[in-house]
Amino acid sequence: MQALVDVILPVFLVIGFGYVARWRYLITDDQIDGVMQFAQNFAIPCLLFVAIARLDLGQELDWRLLVAFYTGALAGFGLGFIGARIFFRRDWEDCVAIGFIALFSNSVLLGLPITERAYGADALAANYAIIAIHSPFCYAVGITAMELIRNRGGRLRDTAQHVFSAMFRNALVIGILLGFTVNLTGFVMPGVANQALDMMVRAALPVALFALGGVLYRYRPDGDLRTIGYVVGLSLVVHPLITYGLARAFGLGTEVVRSSVLTAAMAPGVNAYVFANLYGRARRVAASSVLIGTLGVILTGWIWLQVLP
Repeated sequence: MQALVDVILPVFLVIGFGYVARWRYLITDDQIDGVMQFAQNFAIPCLLFVAIARLDLGQELDWRLLVAFYTGALAGFGLGFIGARIFFRRDWEDCVAIGFIALFSNSVLLGLPITERAYGADALAANYAIIAIHSPFCYAVGITAMELIRNRGGRLRDTAQHVFSAMFRNALVIGILLGFTVNLTGFVMPGVANQALDMMVRAALPVALFALGGVLYRYRPDGDLRTIGYVVGLSLVVHPLITYGLARAFGLGTEVVRSSVLTAAMAPGVNAYVFANLYGRARRVAASSVLIGTLGVILTGWIWLQVLP
């Protein structure tokens, strides 16, 4: 219970602050959108850039960690896609959007602050290793699947162009790629630039959590509850169980197991709604899954904190 109070609830209090502020009309939807755009397009890309630029790639990018986490993520996508078709009779494009919801866990807005509060800032190296390829990987899977279905019968070159264009318009992907560039080239950032980036980094998580609360107020659950329950179960239960089993089977260290499983156990991220909205598919399922899954993390996150070594 102490872990719930000390680790998880402070994160959700910040989210709740944003939710209540929007509920009581202390802030408008347009203002919430502006705050979220600042977080997603500027502050969080800066955080990812700094983290990856300073990451020891040779030590932290362990293939066993990535296989454990992304096998669980892909299983969620596959089960979400198949389940949406077989159990809920959705069309193929809806199936991709629903699969993407189960694929894209909230590794930044929830995974980072909960792991940091539970185990300290020094325990985040494995989180950043996962995040380093999270957005590129997930968007590559989702966009490729969607474009293949939408352009079936069309030219493969056109599909590849759509995928490439969508990927490299994403600010998170750009921040990650720039971080890799600095890391691999050994470029030394000027001191004043590092100080400015550190200021942006300190703002990233609290601002994004507050904005997430406002976004969640807007997209309250409305219908499709069986589909929403199914995809939330994939995110909060199936993904972390697969990751936990593989991480232990691979003999990964305690800190790596903690980071990988807690990240896998997070609710679908806001990017799940962004993806659904991009294609105009399963938007209600996506938005409601983010809200219900985020609330569910209060319980499942606490359980995992008891289970993990």
